[in-house]
Amino acid sequence: MTSVRGPLYLIAGGAQSASGGAQSASGGAQSASGGAQSASGGADQRRRRGPDTLLQTPLRRMEIPWPRVAYVGAASGDNPALRRRNVAVLRRAGAGLVSLAPLCGRRGNAAKAAAVIESADVVFFSGGDVEAGMRVLEERGMVPFLRAVHASGTPFIGVSAGSIMLCRGWIRWVDPGDEGSAELFPCLGLARVWCDTHGEGDAWGELRSMLALRPVGATGYGIASGSAIVVEPDGTISAFGGEVSVFRRRMAGVAKVQSLRPGAYRTVED
Repeated sequence: MTSVRGPLYLIAGGAQSASGGAQSASGGAQSASGGAQSASGGADQRRRRGPDTLLQTPLRRMEIPWPRVAYVGAASGDNPALRRRNVAVLRRAGAGLVSLAPLCGRRGNAAKAAAVIESADVVFFSGGDVEAGMRVLEERGMVPFLRAVHASGTPFIGVSAGSIMLCRGWIRWVDPGDEGSAELFPCLGLARVWCDTHGEGDAWGELRSMLALRPVGATGYGIASGSAIVVEPDGTISAFGGEVSVFRRRMAGVAKVQSLRPGAYRTVED
């Protein structure tokens, strides 16, 4: 096992990626929603037959023929229909054997899930519900294990809510009818960034609300449908697929400060 953190690819879901929608479990106008990480947006694979280029990018970058994929469906409750669809998308993108790491329901088994993940070349997190997915990982005691797997050099790919789960945290509303009840909760923190995926339809309302709870100077990434970011082990971030919006918390509020274009790099900031 290597001491270099593996790359993480965070993909939003929607028009060009395997997703499950990305939603937070806490209501209030929410859309969900070491190594290289990529976060992207958009994809309804039922409308397209060709390979998903956003998934092809991390799989090809591994330079392993038909890499083995561990499928973590915690955010979707290990939903069988979504898993079948995502497996087909992954296979078209170049994946080899895709095995479920069972964590949900009566078939959930942390030991079996860990064995699947340890034997995989890459770990894939499906879309679904961020808060529910993190609850599953915490209840199954998987958080320290997943952090150790990433630190050993294994790449991770997240889609939609799965992308957010790989990041530092997410937002929820204790009372869905009260904007003042918003609070942050921790995610895996493999990607030392804050992001939202395919939230362009509401002008990144959840991302703005999340950053408003962070200190002045905090940065967040709005990854629109069809776009992605990859966070490298050295802390650099680049976009692919399309432009990614960069937001920053300022004294006067949260503002968009940059568009990260494909091929451009920046360093991770709080």
